[in-house]
Amino acid sequence: MPVAERVLLRPVTMGLLLQSLLLLLLLLLGCCLRPAAAFPKGCYPSEEEGLKTFRCSNARLTEIPRDIPNDTNKLYLDSNRIPFLPRDAFRDLPLLLELDLSHNVISSVESGAFRGLAEHLHSLDLSSNRLVSVSKDAFSNLKAKVNLSNNPWLCDCRLQELIRTVELVAGSSGGIVCDSSAQEEHVGKAFLQVIADTDFCNVYKKTTDIAMLVTMFGWFAMVISYLVYYVRQNQEDARRHLEYLKSLPSKQRRSEESSTISTVV
Repeated sequence: MPVAERVLLRPVTMGLLLQSLLLLLLLLLGCCLRPAAAFPKGCYPSEEEGLKTFRCSNARLTEIPRDIPNDTNKLYLDSNRIPFLPRDAFRDLPLLLELDLSHNVISSVESGAFRGLAEHLHSLDLSSNRLVSVSKDAFSNLKAKVNLSNNPWLCDCRLQELIRTVELVAGSSGGIVCDSSAQEEHVGKAFLQVIADTDFCNVYKKTTDIAMLVTMFGWFAMVISYLVYYVRQNQEDARRHLEYLKSLPSKQRRSEESSTISTVV
């Protein structure tokens, strides 16, 4: 090949080579960045003490994010704006050991929200939310230690049953304070201190029993009243009929009296 042609082809070859390298580099970057781009803004995976961690702290989330890696061991969703936990919210995270939901605005936890976490989860933080009342069924079969402190709890039988169902994080029980209660003197007191002297479920049972007795007495009184009315009404009708018979001629009167007596018998 003439020297002139080789000189002309060299820039073309170099340009094609550079384009190929650039394309390859973009493809590699695209493969590496694609998983991270699927995460919500402010969320990122990491590894802490040999455990796969996914952090979404202060990410302004308003719901449980999707696309959380299903091999996550520690999940941090604290300091967001999550208002409630729906059913099966974490069902795709079978290896989850720790779950931090503190400092949100959670006011509702649906039954089955933690389904699938019973076997492995050992730490659940729901402190500093807006929980007022939660069914014990929401924590069914959960073995994790739970932090329920700093919530505006309604102190009643439902909360008493919940506390008996879960295992509280050591030292967190003092933060479960009555924000409201049927008895004003309980407000502002630690719930465990209150139930040392008051059995809310027993009080509820007594109230229910009294209501049932009142209802039964009301029905009984209605039945007795009806029977009294029925007897009196029949007596009045019989008296009128007898007075009518007395006003009839003797033969007809005897005949109708016999008929009346047989009817009464």
